[in-house]
This record gives sequence, C-alpha cells and structure tokens, in this order.
Amino acid sequence: MTITQLKYVLAVAEHKNFTKAAEKTFVTQPTLSMQIQKLEEELDILIFDRSKKPIELTEVGSKLVMQARNIVNESERIQDIVDQQKGFIGGEFKIGVIPTVMPTLLPMFLNNFIKKFPKVKLKIEELHTEAIMERLKDGHLDAAIAATPLENENIKERVLFYEPFVGYIPPNHRLHKKDKIEVADLDIDDMLLLEDGHCFKDGIINLCKTSKSYEDDHFQLESGSFETLIKLSNEGLGMTLLPYLHTLDIRQEEKQNLRFFTEPSPAREVSLIFSKSELKMQIIDALHSTIAGVVRGAIAFQNVEIISPILKAKSD
Repeated sequence: MTITQLKYVLAVAEHKNFTKAAEKTFVTQPTLSMQIQKLEEELDILIFDRSKKPIELTEVGSKLVMQARNIVNESERIQDIVDQQKGFIGGEFKIGVIPTVMPTLLPMFLNNFIKKFPKVKLKIEELHTEAIMERLKDGHLDAAIAATPLENENIKERVLFYEPFVGYIPPNHRLHKKDKIEVADLDIDDMLLLEDGHCFKDGIINLCKTSKSYEDDHFQLESGSFETLIKLSNEGLGMTLLPYLHTLDIRQEEKQNLRFFTEPSPAREVSLIFSKSELKMQIIDALHSTIAGVVRGAIAFQNVEIISPILKAKSD
C-alpha cells in the first residue's frame, strides 16, 4: 500500500470517474486504474462499485476513503514539519473567501502579503460558506476567510476582526431622521437583502429575529451585490444593512444615508478557518498576522455584539 495509491482512491471517490481522476492526478487512466486494482487485490476488497454510473464507493470503500484522507493529510504534515524547521514560508496555498468579504478585504492586505512572503503562491477563490466547508473537508482548500462562529467540530477558527453592521437608509425611509438606529427599529418587511446563499443575509435574519417575527414570504426583493442593494435603496424600495468595510468605498453623497447602531453594535465575526489537521500552519500564521494587522487600523469599534451567520430554525 502506498500514499500514491491512496491519493488515486481519493481522486476517484471525488470525481466518480477514473478518467477525470487521472487528469486531476496527472497520470494516465490505465496507470491509475492499475494502481487502485493492485490495492484492492492486496486488501482483498472492492473499493468501488464499477457497475454503477457514476461509480460509487462500496460500504467498505467509504470507510477506507475516510481513513485514506487522514493518512494523506498526515503524510503531508511531514513536509510541513521540515518547512517549519527550516523557517520556510512558501509553496502553493489555496484559500476560499466569502463574497461579502472578498471585494473589501482583499485589496487591503493582498499586496502587503505578497511583498512580505514572495515565495507563497496564493490561489484565491470566491465561494459561499457551504462550498468552503465542503472543500475544506475534502482537502481542496488549505484555509478560508468566512463569517463565524460556524459550530463545526472539524474546523478551527482564528478571529481576524469584528465588523459592525451599518444601516443604509434613504431620505424617504421612516428611520432616516434618526442619528443612530437600534435593533428594535428594524423591520424585515422593508429591508433589502442579499440573495440566498450569503451568510450575511442569514446574519441579518438572525438579527431581526431578536425583535420581530420572520416569515420566508416577506422577502420580495433580493440581490447578489451590495452595490445593487444601495441602488435599489436609493430608488426608495427600502433600507439595507452593509458590513462596515463596505461603507468606506461608497460615494460621498451616499454616506449621508449611513446610520450606525447604538452600542453594543451588532457585528459579524470574520475569521480565518482551517482544518483541524493544521497543515501549512506557518502560512496560516502569516496570513492571520498580516490581515489582522491591516484591518486593526480600519475598524476601531470595540463594543460589539456578535450575530451568528448560522441561520437558526424558526421558533414556534
């Protein structure tokens, strides 16, 4: 049994196709098939049910894949130990970032990080939280930046910053004349929200539940971007909530529509998350220190109340 054979098994389990798995592992399909067959013969089991389309894992194959993932991760830790001993911070690092963080946070730290750690090759992908969790589990991401806490026992979370919610309230709105708003002022019926899949939307729903009832059919208008929400709000279609960093980039004339909450300000917790296997920790540490250092200067809020991004079930 070899580490290479286990990597081939993991590739087939993911892609459910020998040809695609071979392409992803940069070998010919006959080579991959032969190595998996050798492993099956050695163990005297069938890992895959080849009669199914797409290919499926057998019952014992599913258990084997779980263990194979652990073994492959542990084998990669050996290189980690060597890199850390040498003080080497470099190599490919795959990171996912949620859409509501990507456009504001990336320009703040990326150039600084690249200059400081030129040997690290960052591969950055914009993904929703659900996809991030799946890819972390499968080992296709080394880390991610997401709203937390996520209450998942398989990942670790290191807080980067706390980002307050800020109201964007147009002149014709009932709350526009208020200097500061309160959570109790919010009404889900006149609020513009991001579309499904954004954890920022789920955070707002959880925030509003603290004082108002919520029904799915209240939402009439949803969008995929904060820019669109601001434009719709300017048209008098309702108010919206923005993450604080996003408010730094809006037009000067639109800033008069911003309203902060009374303290403690509702806020989201944004963290660097990674698998409990803790691979490539030297790069994770470098990312954390760089991002936290940059954002610390942009967000001065201290008295905040963290709103969970996990959408809670409706109470009776």
